Amino acid sequence: MPIAVDVALAVTGAALSGVLAVGFVLPRLRDRAAARALAWTNVLTGLVAVLLACVAAPAGFRMFAICGVVLFAMKGVVAVEERHAHDRRLDPLAWIGWAAAWPGMRPDLFAALPWRPLPGAGALLRKGAIRLGVGVLCLLAARLVFPRSELLAAALALPGLSLVLHFGLFNLLAGAWRLVGVPAYSLFDHPLAARGLSEFWGRRWNLPFTEMTQRAVYRPLLPALGRDRAAVLAFAFSGLLHEVAISLPVRAGFGGPMLYFLLHGGATRLEPRLRPAFARRPWLAHAWTVGWLVLPMPLLFHPPFLRGVVWPLLGLA
Repeated sequence: MPIAVDVALAVTGAALSGVLAVGFVLPRLRDRAAARALAWTNVLTGLVAVLLACVAAPAGFRMFAICGVVLFAMKGVVAVEERHAHDRRLDPLAWIGWAAAWPGMRPDLFAALPWRPLPGAGALLRKGAIRLGVGVLCLLAARLVFPRSELLAAALALPGLSLVLHFGLFNLLAGAWRLVGVPAYSLFDHPLAARGLSEFWGRRWNLPFTEMTQRAVYRPLLPALGRDRAAVLAFAFSGLLHEVAISLPVRAGFGGPMLYFLLHGGATRLEPRLRPAFARRPWLAHAWTVGWLVLPMPLLFHPPFLRGVVWPLLGLA
């Protein structure tokens, strides 16, 4: 392993541990404004640390380091908001379980562990295993068609990676937590059933991201800005984090992910006017949703990201 990667790995490990430790302490501060400011500072500090450490590391390594430290640091932001909204704090063991071993953003799930199995664990484990297997098959198929058709390879690889991680490993993790009494759940809830972007982003796709954005951005801004402006800024925040996770590791493609989410934010503002038509023609609601998700997707997963992260992860570059 090159020295640069050794250093990056060591600093990333220290940054992950550091932001988790700070995140545990911050909800115990009585001054909400100070705790909130320090929580966001913790996010920026962790991000800067891994960026400096990973300058010479491969883009894929940078992506995992960035995503890991931002996820762990955002746990502190959410914990501060939950502490002052619901007077909810976790003990050290529960904090480690929630912050370091569960991607969801609801600390209340870990507030009281009964340490006895909950129903539904087996179904989640089976579902996770099946989807993991299907995802692996998609990735193998992507390897077969690359480089004859990069477009087809991307159409197979991106869903394959999502099936492996989001629908496979995350469901396996949810099932494992239910075995010890945590009421964990599927974090991606039948997204293809969504009848509108509001339903897709709000209740079906990537619930940890939705939970985080609601608690860290939307709810704090709601009293001052109102629903519409707070919602627009929540979509902009989503775009910013996707820039950090997708464009920043490859140092290219900036603006595409932000535009993708701003377009979706605008489209959700139009949906109330379209709901009567959607109610009469459910197929139209599905077509609207899938069209908005798929057609501008090259803005989100832009070519530099595919070349710098996806193809090397699959051993194709």
